[in-house]
Amino acid sequence: MDHRTAIEHLWQSYLATLSPGAQPSPPPEPWIFGDSPRLADELATLIMAGTKTATCAALWEYEADGEPLPQPGQLGILQDGAGRPLAVVQTVEMQIKPYDQVDAAFAYEEGEGDRSLAYWREAHRRFFTRVLAVIGREFNETMPLVCERFRVVFSQPASGADNP
Repeated sequence: MDHRTAIEHLWQSYLATLSPGAQPSPPPEPWIFGDSPRLADELATLIMAGTKTATCAALWEYEADGEPLPQPGQLGILQDGAGRPLAVVQTVEMQIKPYDQVDAAFAYEEGEGDRSLAYWREAHRRFFTRVLAVIGREFNETMPLVCERFRVVFSQPASGADNP
């Protein structure tokens, strides 16, 4: 099944779990975390295990892409590194804060590495240095981040037949 069909199937399965009066709607935008298929797979695995419940991006990326900021209640489709849909996720909270004001609790909720603030700072310094170069910006300690907490609201087991 192609990715668009798989997204529609996941979305329709999610809608079927809602109350009878829920309005059908097109699926929300798909999300791929990270900047490579390998990183997207690693992060998706953490999300599906319930370890990763937060993420962040540079505000400058949203501005460069002309994308609206995530809002509480907003739904999205989590994809793996190959673009296969895995789950419906919902934004729970969004705050803009400087990189140097991200705290240990948020770093822990990001779920990566040993979940410490020291690990988070080093891994995100490398990540932002990489992704900001693409838009002509440079990492700095006070750069604004879009810090988002989310939850998985629906997933279905993968089956070998549906996932090429």
